[in-house]
Amino acid sequence: MTWTPDSWRKFPIQQQPTYANAEQLAFVESQLKRYPPLVFAEEARRLQAHLGHVCQGEGFLLQGGDCAESFRDFTAPKIRDTFKVMLQMAIVLTFAGSVPVTKVARMAGQFAKPRSSNDETIDGVTHPAYRGDIINDAAFTAEAREPDPNRMLTAYHHSAASLNLLRAFAQGGFADLHKVHKWNMGFIAANPMKEKYQKVAERIEEALRFMEVLGITAETHPTIHETELFTSHEALLLPYEEALTRTDSLTGLQYDCSAHMLWMGERTRQLDHAHMEFFRGIHNPVGVKIGPTATPDELMAVIDALNPNNTPGRLTLITRMGADNLAANLPKLIQRVQAEGRHVVWSSDPMHGNTVKTDNGYKTRNFDAIIREIRQFFAIHQAEGSYAGGIHLEMTGEHVTECTGGAYQISESDLEKRYLTQCDPRLNADQVLELAFLVSETLGKARAGRDI
Repeated sequence: MTWTPDSWRKFPIQQQPTYANAEQLAFVESQLKRYPPLVFAEEARRLQAHLGHVCQGEGFLLQGGDCAESFRDFTAPKIRDTFKVMLQMAIVLTFAGSVPVTKVARMAGQFAKPRSSNDETIDGVTHPAYRGDIINDAAFTAEAREPDPNRMLTAYHHSAASLNLLRAFAQGGFADLHKVHKWNMGFIAANPMKEKYQKVAERIEEALRFMEVLGITAETHPTIHETELFTSHEALLLPYEEALTRTDSLTGLQYDCSAHMLWMGERTRQLDHAHMEFFRGIHNPVGVKIGPTATPDELMAVIDALNPNNTPGRLTLITRMGADNLAANLPKLIQRVQAEGRHVVWSSDPMHGNTVKTDNGYKTRNFDAIIREIRQFFAIHQAEGSYAGGIHLEMTGEHVTECTGGAYQISESDLEKRYLTQCDPRLNADQVLELAFLVSETLGKARAGRDI
């Protein structure tokens, strides 16, 4: 059938709120349709070009940020600190892998979350589940949990402000390579495993000094002083995504201008449902989460629907299987994609499949399990002659205690100290940079083997 931005409304849909006031919902949608786009189509095309290089083994995708952004915690320092730790990760991965790193933040729009149940019960009281600040409030009251369409307007304005600040950070000198490296040195000096990372840091420092001797400085080369950052989120709330879809004046194609890249989750990727219908018509680069139950036939149907022209960079497959399930499920998917000659970016989400609940009620993830899944992801791709092209992390620049393990050995008893997440547990600033150094070893070896 002919695609239009609203053709998804003719299909069954999952993970959507029920709004009590249809007239208010329609008013909000009409307002959003008149608002300026948050991003531009040409930016989305540039990201797709970068991902095309990743698809060909000539780049690496670093995608990360909050599990769910919060209206309450919307502050410049929070945005800055997450951006900062992404820059730190990127310089380590770039150096160790000798490969450009495309940075895509889960920011400026990650306000909706799928839930395993429509309701939540506490002490015998039941209210609708919290679905992210764009839909309702996390407070456990009937009024707070009522879906409110006006929250879409708040989400738009928060996203616009976040983008404004992120662009200023990226282009205004905050991302200067010398500053980022000094931040990394600070991490190493305080880390219990500092000897392990010292050699990498020293090599980066030597490379920067050598570049300066050659006259490659921030004053002579903007790439030393600036960076490029793209935004992404799970396109879950389709009335919002439809309202921000625009026709590009240069190409006449439709782009969802709420973010540069959108992805759909494991719970909403049904072939005959609304999210697949919406995604197939927008021309942004898109991603799909792939869990342990996915079959090769299902995966090929998803690829056929979302990337029928087999365009490199259009589609990213984000595997989220868990460290105990990856080896049994990923190889057969890779083999099928390889056999059919499909161009996709393979990225690892090592977070969702490794979530557990502690005896005292906290959801958490163990750092060792996360690292184990990432290393398996690289090893399996190398064994299959494929390319492990990226990682997708729920993370923050804050010093939270939500995931156990890591060099500082956060224990289950430590979780209550700074457990601040709106939904799922995130890696903190120290853990995520430690992960970058560990992954850089794996990435470097994988690329060395590929070059051979």
